[in-house]
Amino acid sequence: NYCWNHIDLLVREGSWLGCVNPGSRVEPTRGLLDGAVVCKLFYPTFSFRQDYFTDENRVLKKDPQQDYHLEYAMENGTHTILAFSRELHTCDTNDKSITESTVRVIWAYHHKDMGEAGQNYHGSNRGTKSLRLLNPEKEEVLSASLPYFDLTNKDVPVPDKDTTYWCQMFKIPVQHEKHHVTKVEPLIQKGHENLVHHILLYQCSSNLNDSVLDYGHECYHPNMPDSFLTCETVIFAWAIGGEGFTYPPHVGLSIGTAADPQFVLMEVHYDNPSYTEGLIDNSGLRLIYTPVIRKYDAGVIEAGLWVSLFHNIPPDMPEFVSEGHCTLECLEEALGAERPAGIHVFAVLLHAHLAGRAIRMRHFRNGQEQKLLAYDDEFDFNFQEFQYLKEERTILPGDNLITECHYSTVDRTHMTWGGLSTRNEMCLSYLLYYPRINLTRCASIPDIMEQLQFIGVKEIYRPVRTWPFIIKSPKQYKNLSFMDAMNKFKWSRSEGLSYNELVLKLPVNVRCSKTDNAEWSIQGMTALPPEIERPYKAEPVICSSSSCLCGSVSVNVKWCKMIVKCCR
Repeated sequence: NYCWNHIDLLVREGSWLGCVNPGSRVEPTRGLLDGAVVCKLFYPTFSFRQDYFTDENRVLKKDPQQDYHLEYAMENGTHTILAFSRELHTCDTNDKSITESTVRVIWAYHHKDMGEAGQNYHGSNRGTKSLRLLNPEKEEVLSASLPYFDLTNKDVPVPDKDTTYWCQMFKIPVQHEKHHVTKVEPLIQKGHENLVHHILLYQCSSNLNDSVLDYGHECYHPNMPDSFLTCETVIFAWAIGGEGFTYPPHVGLSIGTAADPQFVLMEVHYDNPSYTEGLIDNSGLRLIYTPVIRKYDAGVIEAGLWVSLFHNIPPDMPEFVSEGHCTLECLEEALGAERPAGIHVFAVLLHAHLAGRAIRMRHFRNGQEQKLLAYDDEFDFNFQEFQYLKEERTILPGDNLITECHYSTVDRTHMTWGGLSTRNEMCLSYLLYYPRINLTRCASIPDIMEQLQFIGVKEIYRPVRTWPFIIKSPKQYKNLSFMDAMNKFKWSRSEGLSYNELVLKLPVNVRCSKTDNAEWSIQGMTALPPEIERPYKAEPVICSSSSCLCGSVSVNVKWCKMIVKCCR
């Protein structure tokens, strides 16, 4: 009754080769992999290995096109292990293509084998997990002796309200010389996996002193400490469902020099929609570091839509698209001044809230659209993590980046507004890149007045003394805030489509920020969305054996590597 920790296999054109844990029946052989030791596997026949699908009534039906192929199987008194392969694109209407987007894997089992009468009902033996099957792994074997430090909240009382942002200042442990953080791990208190929605780590002013470390406070609160306002530069981001992040071997997060963070602010977003009372949290982050200096310092750029009420989505829309622009004007100024040869992006975190359905990071150069920088066409609010890029992408001065977010509000009767709550919306991308430059935010805000003109607003009270500001005319909106006016408008799906077309063409206000609350000169200027002369055309999907999926990890053409974890 032992448990295999993992099976590590290689498949070449359908024939399993590789190494297996002790206890398996193997026959060593040489010469197939440049002299490497490999193994022939012997496995029992499983009579009921078949490819099924479900209809709209959740009834299992045998698929006429059998696309899943059993490669290895074993069973003992405690475990059943099946290793299978499948083409990424089967062109079978009953199969989903396997892409770089999130895949919702559903599993179920019964203790008895399926008989002639059909499948047995699984009962409670079922579950689901969101995975990114094609996300290239960058796991680096780190020495267990590497030093680390933890940034964790201490007995934070989480209020019995929907959304809380809690901020706590920390001092980075003093290093007398430069070090590189090589890995960041979330430390989520057990049982609070759904309570802690995301964690952001900001670099703060180096002119602070230890007095700011005395206590935490709600973020974005009128009474929060002034020191919090000096923390504008995001240096790391984690979101719900994500795991630890390992930097590539040539890049690290620098600590220990005058230009590096000495004080950091950890912002934790608590999502408590059930208004549970008495919650105490001690979650945070663990940073593992090394004195062995890597070639490049990592930086983070927040790109997309500036979080504000100017970002809004009508109700009852099956699809609505919002765009946040990292404009060529911002990138021209910032990269032109500090890195004319460009920066290299190696990972991206795409971020939205509950209405989000898909997010794409689009890249433009000289009017020509490049291949998508990152995308997730099956976005899952509860599974957000950095995507490692298969190949690093260079961003040059004068490029354009667009964070494109697709939403569905069919279950909502009022406007959805940009904001901090998970019931509000965001449209952001966090780009991990090197070498680090003095650019922390590259975002945009759409013009609000042209949005209001769409619903018939003619005039607002000026000067603006209240927020949200108040409408003066026409009569049906008089003395209403612009939020109330937008909700009063009788939205239909056709009106929503017309509104969406308008919003995507509007001029945008440029947000282009440095560290320490400084700004590039382009900040606040108006820019137009890029003119796309040549949109990117994706290569057509080919249904052939040129790509394969084996378990949970895949690579193209001839070789697939699979790890099957032993669990039930």
